Amino acid sequence: MTINTNPFIVPLADIPLFDYPEFFAKVNELMADEGCHCVTYHAVPLGAALRFFCCIASDHKKDFVLLSHEQAASPLHVLSSLTALHSSFHMYEREIWEQYGIVFSGHPWLKPVRLHNPDAGCRIQDPASGIIHPASPIPYPFFSIEGEGIHEVGVGPIHAGIIEPGYFRFSCNGEKVLHLEIQLGFQHRGMETLFLEKQTGIQRAVLAESIAGDTAAGHSLTHAQLLETLAGVTPAAALQRERTIALELERIAVHIGDTAALCTDIAYQFGQVVNEALRTIMINTTQSWCGNRFGKGLVRTGGSHYPLNGGFIKLLLSKLKEVEERYGQITHEMFTNPSVLSRFEGIGKVSARQAGMIGAVGMAARSSGVKRDIRWSHPFQAFTDIVYEPVTLHQGDVWARAMLRKQEVDKSILLIRDFLMGKDFEREPAQPLYEFSLRPSSFALSLAEGWRGEIMHSAVTDQNGKIIHYKIKDPSFHNWMALALAVRNQEISDFPLCNKSYNLSYCGHDL
Repeated sequence: MTINTNPFIVPLADIPLFDYPEFFAKVNELMADEGCHCVTYHAVPLGAALRFFCCIASDHKKDFVLLSHEQAASPLHVLSSLTALHSSFHMYEREIWEQYGIVFSGHPWLKPVRLHNPDAGCRIQDPASGIIHPASPIPYPFFSIEGEGIHEVGVGPIHAGIIEPGYFRFSCNGEKVLHLEIQLGFQHRGMETLFLEKQTGIQRAVLAESIAGDTAAGHSLTHAQLLETLAGVTPAAALQRERTIALELERIAVHIGDTAALCTDIAYQFGQVVNEALRTIMINTTQSWCGNRFGKGLVRTGGSHYPLNGGFIKLLLSKLKEVEERYGQITHEMFTNPSVLSRFEGIGKVSARQAGMIGAVGMAARSSGVKRDIRWSHPFQAFTDIVYEPVTLHQGDVWARAMLRKQEVDKSILLIRDFLMGKDFEREPAQPLYEFSLRPSSFALSLAEGWRGEIMHSAVTDQNGKIIHYKIKDPSFHNWMALALAVRNQEISDFPLCNKSYNLSYCGHDL
């Protein structure tokens, strides 16, 4: 089934259902195109069976292909692994195995995506013998390297400061990193289950903006699109522009804050303090709009409590002008400073081939030369009214990830001005809709391009229109592997800089 809209909704009965060998062959055929990537592959318990939904997006054709297969819901059911042919499926198959006990034969290394849940029936496959063991009594199976001069360095899961929990195990030869393995899953929030337990629209809206605190606008917008599609609600054009402006304001603020963090890690204090001040201006501007610096409460289904008005538009344009000028000055100083360039250039390189193989999205993909941006390939909200051309760089190093931020800030400022100029925002505001009927027996999917990259929310409804399954994917789900690749053959002292150059989410991963 080919679909040309984002978000989209289809009746469950209309989704093609294949036996697994045919499903495997069709996905393999689609993924042979380097311009395609998997948006989601997950299982949903429906009756006595597991229904597996797979959505493949074509970046160049700008469409989706949705297909499915069905298996008995029994642990140790064995399926051939797609990961053996397309490594970007490794996280999807590990998650399905962890949740439902489905074993993927030929997967390079089945092991947990998040911490084990012994009740879920997951199993661990020994990579050497291929023997499958119950998960609960076995420690997390880290990859290990043996040899003279090889040593391991463990960092976390508890870190200094306010960083969230995650464990990093480095295998090193002297100071050189040979391999980094990242173990996450230390937070057990049960976000996807909470979306089923919470029955009111306001409860779900608050959940959405709390999935990842630095991406409140991105996740809220993706969630709002999904529910509006399920409810058959079309938001007004002005409301769609407001949401898009909120999304781009979030992008600007975080990118500038990350620029400050990169300066911190190379002891460039001048860049640090200037960028921190500029980030503060941006988040305070968002606070002037909705009362919250991170945009919580701003995006709601069907309407808004904080419609744009002339007074705030004037303030916003003024602050954007100030930030544009000052950010341009400080980034010019940064990118012409030999000391800065010596720490950015050539550090933490990830090639376009590597980014494609791991299914990287968003900034992690574009900084390595992979043109992947939902605003361009599958436009949503006000992006449907313009032709957006994403920033793409090819160096794949810390410099590229820093420069991409600078160029995206510039572009987002221009976008916001374009969305504001000559548009009618003085209208009777539509109040949010929190109670509405959802289309029954349907599958819906929503994508947005958050500041990190592609955000996906999906839902399945029963015959009464009740949501019975809710699925979330933060871009960090794919992109943590990019960090692991970036530090290979680097000095271990370069890890903090590489880490900041991606600024991935722990809580967005640990749903």
